[in-house]
Amino acid sequence: MLGFYLGCPVAGEKGVQPIIRGSLVARLAEGGGDWSRILALRRATFPRQSGEEEDAQDALSTHVVVEGQGDLLAYFRVMLFGWGAGLAQGYAARFYDLTPLAGYSRPIAEIGRFCLAPGGVHPDVLRLAWGAMARLVDEARAGLLVGCSSFRGADWRPHRAALALLAEAHLGPVEHLPGRKASEVVAFPAVAGPVTDRRAALAGLPPLLRTYLGMGGWVSDHAVVDRELDTLHVFTCVEVDRVPAARGASLRAVAG
Repeated sequence: MLGFYLGCPVAGEKGVQPIIRGSLVARLAEGGGDWSRILALRRATFPRQSGEEEDAQDALSTHVVVEGQGDLLAYFRVMLFGWGAGLAQGYAARFYDLTPLAGYSRPIAEIGRFCLAPGGVHPDVLRLAWGAMARLVDEARAGLLVGCSSFRGADWRPHRAALALLAEAHLGPVEHLPGRKASEVVAFPAVAGPVTDRRAALAGLPPLLRTYLGMGGWVSDHAVVDRELDTLHVFTCVEVDRVPAARGASLRAVAG
């Protein structure tokens, strides 16, 4: 695992303190018991046709859990790369040509497998997860936060309204947009049409993507069709220096 977790330079070092807010705690996953629970939650959130959930990126990642009274409520993993060229080892690079970001000179954090327990989660769980993520990003001095944001359902047409909004207002800088690499993609700016109902478009965005966009994030100019997961996803990037000051302060307040 990478050597950064919740403000600690070495994962697992004695004295590392989790983030605790009331009955909730965000901490580093440890041992087989945690891993079994994480895989169960990931399988429930990202059901695969093959049934195989573990991948090569797991060994490169720091794994964070959020618990409440012993119950696993949220999980995500983070890969930290020293500069843009390192993204070639990440998950997003399976689907996107990230050459336009290869020359980026600061560390990059790739977030993946963000899962929430089924049945609804209290907003405090999300706040604690994002606070933990903020501390990781700050400790690593990361300049970019990247990942794949997924829509449930591989058919792009039910997501037309949300994709139209992305095309209209949230495409990334041309010089940084990932190239096409996946075998099946949707060039949504060309097919989604205009935004006709902004409220419906916002409601159609995945919650995680909505959060990224609220921090000033941008997306790729095409979506990838993932038949294995029955999802449609877009590459997503948040430039940390451009996160609105109030939003950054709120996250850091949770992180402590």
